[in-house]
Amino acid sequence: MSHNPSTSSAEAQFQIRPARTSDVARIVEMAQPLVEKRVLVPKERVTYYESIQEFLVAEDSHGHLIGFGALHVMWEDLAEVRTLATLDSWRGHGVGSGLLHQLLARATDLGVSRVFCLTFEVEFFLRQNFRIMADQAPVDPEVYVELLRSPDEGVAEFLDLARVKPNTLGNTRMILDLDTESS
Repeated sequence: MSHNPSTSSAEAQFQIRPARTSDVARIVEMAQPLVEKRVLVPKERVTYYESIQEFLVAEDSHGHLIGFGALHVMWEDLAEVRTLATLDSWRGHGVGSGLLHQLLARATDLGVSRVFCLTFEVEFFLRQNFRIMADQAPVDPEVYVELLRSPDEGVAEFLDLARVKPNTLGNTRMILDLDTESS
């Protein structure tokens, strides 16, 4: 899908496509400064390869990656938008919103009704109709027990488990109910 934000520069055009294994090196390179700033949770390169099918990337008119994001399904009705980022030079040009909207469309196609994120970018997600999750239980007790069996760190972060607290300090848990979005 191609995007052209309202600007006169042809350079502001970008397109979003499914990520490929050949994108992993650049995704890791783009993520590293955000990991160092503790904006993104560190991941091993192998984790990106294992989950590449969850990722979308944005590229500029020259084919250079300028953003990326993933949708990770956690349960029948629940998914997480994770590792959503754009190059600083592309912030404010609709890249993050474009990626997020396509990830949400994927969630809808998969039958997911709620999408979670853990973020420092609260204002961005509020503009996209996410709401802050207070201290309410994120899932029913039976689902909680099942999710505890997952080795995925993102699931542990969603459940707000003590073992991942150092990774999540300062982040805000947010959620979007897709059922209310479409009505």
